[in-house]
Amino acid sequence: MKVLAAEIVRLELDLVRPLGTSGGTHDRRPVVLVHLETDQGPGWGECAALVAPHYSCEYADGAEHVLREWLLPPLLRPDAVFGATSDALVALGGVRGHPMAVAAVEMALLDAELSSAGRSLASLLGATRRRVRAGAAIGFGDPDAVVAGVAAARSEGFNQVKCKVVPGRSLEAVRAARASFPDVALAVDANGAYRRSDPAAWRELRDLDACGLVAIEQPFPADDLVAHAELRRQLVTPVLLDESITGLGALDAAIALRACAGISLKAARVGGLLAARRLHDRCVESGLHVFAGGMLEAGLGRACALAVAALPGVDLGGDIGPSSRYFDPDITAPHLLLGDQVAVPDGPGIGARPRAEALRAAIRTTSLRPG
Repeated sequence: MKVLAAEIVRLELDLVRPLGTSGGTHDRRPVVLVHLETDQGPGWGECAALVAPHYSCEYADGAEHVLREWLLPPLLRPDAVFGATSDALVALGGVRGHPMAVAAVEMALLDAELSSAGRSLASLLGATRRRVRAGAAIGFGDPDAVVAGVAAARSEGFNQVKCKVVPGRSLEAVRAARASFPDVALAVDANGAYRRSDPAAWRELRDLDACGLVAIEQPFPADDLVAHAELRRQLVTPVLLDESITGLGALDAAIALRACAGISLKAARVGGLLAARRLHDRCVESGLHVFAGGMLEAGLGRACALAVAALPGVDLGGDIGPSSRYFDPDITAPHLLLGDQVAVPDGPGIGARPRAEALRAAIRTTSLRPG
């Protein structure tokens, strides 16, 4: 494979509804796309970095910079020829960190490679489902607001809901949601907001454990595996790690410490789809649960997240929903809710393409060529 040219396309999308988390409220979504022209055809990728470095150290403006200055130039060297996507990723090995930007490049490379072979991403990864159970994420709020959010999700067809929680402000809301909807598969996600040194945090987490939850996701900060290990010993509810799991090394450390019962698997967070498959396999080998996590992706990233969600070891469902829950319109043809499920794209490549109208609305496009 030879990369002939590259573009970085920056879009801005309004969310259909704001999503409040412990790190702030998301109401507008920056979208950074990578478009590659290769000798095997075109490929598209999407970077999952958010507007601010709150979920992780990556953010959209920074991703644009590292793509332009550090990740795409090695692929455009006149002498750069790669046997496959995995070989091209080796050329990026000198750049430390920036997994979401790397994942966007990998997505575009895989899209071109697989499209030329007439093969789908789902088949490459080893997906075993044609549809996956959809999940809805509900922002934190007072009990009435959260119950209303869950009720709206149920009326749309969702049977799995994840509530964002904030220490000291969410327990009664979760209790109210559970009382109002005893049959909903309910999970909570703190995005690392609880602190090991706070006795009230431990009491609240034990109270959440009594709410009959599918999982409690990332209660403590990403680097505090010791706190997660101690919490896991105290709770019945599976403790999942999200931000803590940055790669196989981090997962192996969590396994050694018995710091989690499973992970929330997001390809963008771990550097791409091939890395996500390796993490999935390690979880299966180790008897850990796998939850299919989302990053408020637009249509390209959502197509890839659905392929990951269809892997055989994903046993806790996830929070990946249809396009209409987040963007109207999406940048691609919409991913639709079919009953309580969303179809896994099975077309060549990643199975999605940006709409021309979406690309015309780009804030800016940066073109790069060999040289």
